[in-house]
Amino acid sequence: MRLEDLLVRSAQRAPEAIAALSSSGDTIVYRDLDAHADAVKAVLAGAGVKAGDRVGLCVPKTINALGSVFGILKAGAAYVPVDYSAPAARNGFIFSDCAAAAVIVERALAADLVAELAGGPWHMHDYPVAAGEAADFVVLVPEARIESSMTAPEGLAYILYTSGSTGKPKGVMHSHATALAFVDWVSGEFLPTEADRFSSHAPFHFDLSILDIYVPMKHGGSVVLISSEAGKQPGTLAELIETNRITIWYSTPSILRLLMEFGKVEERDCSSLRIVNFAGEVFPVKHLRTLMNIWPDPVYYNLYGPTETNVCTYYKAPNPLPDDPDYALPIGKACSGDDLLVVDLDNKPVPAGEEGELLAAGGSIMLGYWNLPDRNAKAFTQIGGVSWYHTGDVVVEMPGGDLKFVGRRDRMVKRRGYRVELGEIEAALHKHPSIPEAAVVAVDLGEAGLEIRAYYAWADEAPPSLLKLKKFCAQNLPNYMAPDKLVHVPALPKTSTDKIDYQRLKDMP
Repeated sequence: MRLEDLLVRSAQRAPEAIAALSSSGDTIVYRDLDAHADAVKAVLAGAGVKAGDRVGLCVPKTINALGSVFGILKAGAAYVPVDYSAPAARNGFIFSDCAAAAVIVERALAADLVAELAGGPWHMHDYPVAAGEAADFVVLVPEARIESSMTAPEGLAYILYTSGSTGKPKGVMHSHATALAFVDWVSGEFLPTEADRFSSHAPFHFDLSILDIYVPMKHGGSVVLISSEAGKQPGTLAELIETNRITIWYSTPSILRLLMEFGKVEERDCSSLRIVNFAGEVFPVKHLRTLMNIWPDPVYYNLYGPTETNVCTYYKAPNPLPDDPDYALPIGKACSGDDLLVVDLDNKPVPAGEEGELLAAGGSIMLGYWNLPDRNAKAFTQIGGVSWYHTGDVVVEMPGGDLKFVGRRDRMVKRRGYRVELGEIEAALHKHPSIPEAAVVAVDLGEAGLEIRAYYAWADEAPPSLLKLKKFCAQNLPNYMAPDKLVHVPALPKTSTDKIDYQRLKDMP
């Protein structure tokens, strides 16, 4: 089974069913989406794309973009999506790094992108437009193939590039099998039908999109493609849920918080929702509790897993949530057929109740990083004849077997001899009723030592005095964890995948 087979089978089973709807109101049925994918495949094959190649995708999220994904897969290639609004230099690096055999790009971006691509000159080919939607895409093909020292692994389906600690993006490789391990688990847990309508809020270069795209395709449901512009407008999102009768939602907690604060969701009929999923970052309990009060009927799932694992744990949140100010939502138990292990610094399993790093193994785990052998060697550990992926996340097993997320290994710092988890400071700030979001970073000031800075937004008319906020911190944190600096900002900076941009925070005063 391959990912494109999900579309083909639904097109054969229900050709006239609506496969996708766009933010602009365009729709396409399964028969036509399948035909569009075939047309894209034909153009790519005519341009020399063959099985195992990589094809870049630098376009806004539209019906044509969705057809491009399946066209690339039908050509036997792997798709490499990027943020089309990102600098051309970054996207050019990604496509050159993975030795793309072709790139589907929005025409307006083509010239700047070509200037950053290796393997030139690049030639433009016409793009086959899907019925019912205008598209100004072109297909770029290099005159000479980009050389790569790496051969694509068997069954490679897509590469998602994430930010790397070296400053260069790293490509996470997933196969048809690793994606389907997650898709099949979702099918068994959510029991989707052809009547379901899935939100597609995440951009295609974000791993949340794997559920958005392939689960509805498998079951003959519909995917509501939310453009990046509409995705940033809370009022538009609430209207989209109501108008399109979305039944299964999936986004980061940040987007759900914006919906609550600015989307006027209480004025919209969102009764169609039956499942609300969130992932990508911690969802402060106070915000989730508020959301459950507004939308009491859906089932809420906390889905956890770095891009490298798809989703490897899940937790079905109780409704109502426990009435405990210190309650933290668990990340739950293993899913997608994966196995989990909590280990110490020597990779020895720790007993339940003790903190350790979470390791994951199984069907949904990535094939590895593209052309980064040294990084792959560090990412995986052999234990008991099994290859385990190091998530870098610190967790603790709670009574009953659910895992609780404690923080990131790379966000734990030492100050004055104490270990400080920056996420714990954030959790304490989130307890304040007037702080909708907060983020904490540690900045090395050289001889002056480590400075912990807390950035926070404020929901009331005027921010509190520094003295009052420091007093609040003293009541909720031990002295050694108190932030050195508290900085009010109108809103925290976000990445293109709607997560807090900690790198930009470190560069702020």
